[in-house]
Amino acid sequence: MHTSETDRPESGSTLAQLLALIAAGTLDVVVAPHGTGVPVSDVVLHDAGEERDEEAWAATGLVLLAVGVEVASPEAVDVLRAADRAGAAAVVMRRGARGPRAALLEAAGRGRTALLARRPGLGWTEVLGQLRTALVHSVAGRPGGAAGMDGPRLGDLPGLANTVADLVGGAITIEDPQSRVLAYSRMDHEPDPMRRLTILGQEVPRWRVVELRESGFFQALWNTDDVVRLPADDRYAERLAVAVRHGSEVLGSIWAAADGRPLAEDAVAALRTAGRAAVPHLSHHRTWGRAAARAREGAVLALLGGSMQAAYDVGIERGRPYAVLVAEAYDAGGPAQGDVGERVLDVLALQAAADRPGCVTARSGPRLYVLVPAADGESDPAGTLLATARAVPRGAVLAGTGPVVADLSELPASRDAAELVVRVLRERAARLPAAGAGSAVASYAEVAAEAAVLRLLDRVEPLWEALSGPVHALLEHDRAHGSRYGESVAAHLDAFGDTAAAARHLNVHPNTLRYRLRRARELFGVDLADPAVRLLADVGLRLGRRTG
Repeated sequence: MHTSETDRPESGSTLAQLLALIAAGTLDVVVAPHGTGVPVSDVVLHDAGEERDEEAWAATGLVLLAVGVEVASPEAVDVLRAADRAGAAAVVMRRGARGPRAALLEAAGRGRTALLARRPGLGWTEVLGQLRTALVHSVAGRPGGAAGMDGPRLGDLPGLANTVADLVGGAITIEDPQSRVLAYSRMDHEPDPMRRLTILGQEVPRWRVVELRESGFFQALWNTDDVVRLPADDRYAERLAVAVRHGSEVLGSIWAAADGRPLAEDAVAALRTAGRAAVPHLSHHRTWGRAAARAREGAVLALLGGSMQAAYDVGIERGRPYAVLVAEAYDAGGPAQGDVGERVLDVLALQAAADRPGCVTARSGPRLYVLVPAADGESDPAGTLLATARAVPRGAVLAGTGPVVADLSELPASRDAAELVVRVLRERAARLPAAGAGSAVASYAEVAAEAAVLRLLDRVEPLWEALSGPVHALLEHDRAHGSRYGESVAAHLDAFGDTAAAARHLNVHPNTLRYRLRRARELFGVDLADPAVRLLADVGLRLGRRTG
């Protein structure tokens, strides 16, 4: 433990306030001899094995997280007694398979320090983060607290950005330590190119990050509490930036740029104040913002799965028509993974919120789901989003929309239809790789026939796998020997028996195709002159493409 009496904040918060603000079940109060209304000044990790001069050690008002100490361990009593002598408000130990020993409970009852137990499965870092954020939260919620600035509710980063913009007189962007955009102020004027790139990409462009890192700008920013100035050059206007830090931890940064007018004369002082005021907001975002976002996405997915209760959690309007859009980042090998796919879907989610107020988005693996509100009588509310998906840079996107539904209970049907559209587009891309090199979008109405075929094949597939026959034998031979009989038969069927057209599609001579078709009949009995065999071949070959 390395925190001294002089550098601990005098927060005035109580243990009860912290316990009320952290996630339920994180900590259990084992014994609190003076109740939980005791004041807390800070929360620190405490190494019980660290040697110290007992007379010099003071921990008045601290909550000590006793790393490595379990309530049932022999050293627990000594750790608690030492913390009590030092004046600690509370000490937290890990709860193991066994409960606390009687000696520990007796020592806790005789002292002043509360004994708390951390539930299994949580790490000390997570507990430390929750308690410290709760500490800042409790201070910010009181008049004259840490925020130091009237304005948005705790965690409202867009509101904070707008408040700071009014004070600084410019455009504000709030970023995390990795230069990803957390929030930005409203745009009263056309943004300069860098601000536009940053907002649309939801992060500072990588090449710009490299520039700032190599110039030493980030090193200066992260190592001072003051405002750092980035001079104007022949490309971009002047920027001011300040790091937002809680103790030694950097939570992010606030950037100010001229927004069609010069920055205010006191912009530096205002931004310095904003850096301090932003601490509880970014702390809250780090601890609860991501969890809240995950919970909201979970509610959206539950609503798309048919849970009407989730509509209250999502906050969408009952009685208003909606359509579901599904977008999937895609490359030739299948759904795109990694940073490129993530960025493509992030851009689409941002565009959805900008183009159509009331849109609700959720991510699930490589897919983005968008609930698009429709005006009365509107049949294609997602048309603009589909156009955006078609033109999105840095990778292919498959995007489809389901029909507009009048009631929220019908959203799962719209989602199913949109997912089916994406499947149709994926199969097209796999069947025609050259045509699938770019983005592909469609509404359900545009691919209704192909979607219906997919539905039929889904139902037929279990029965097909239980059967055997000429087409099964042909497919098995192709898999085992790498032959191309199935591909040749499929091309012939798709070309309605036009051998020349099918040969051009396969890039082979027509005589080569005729030879393959003859061998398919001789070896396996796949006679395309027989209508029943043609039907079975079409079904079997379509199903065969699903499994390669």
